[in-house]
Amino acid sequence: MTKMSLKAARINAGYTQRQAAALLKISITTLIKWEQGRTFPKASAIEKICDMYGVHYDDISFLPTSQLKANN
Repeated sequence: MTKMSLKAARINAGYTQRQAAALLKISITTLIKWEQGRTFPKASAIEKICDMYGVHYDDISFLPTSQLKANN
């Protein structure tokens, strides 16, 4: 199974960046950096993300989309 990007998981769950950042209690800038793979969330944030987006950790890649395509 192909993993989805963090951005795709957010979009599939129906959240805007602003909504997701507010619910995760982080800045939009932090969320953007996570989605671009420039920084990575801590384990506690990953748990919240998975619960909020309704996905399992194994279904999300925290790498940038460009790296996901290169690995397939």
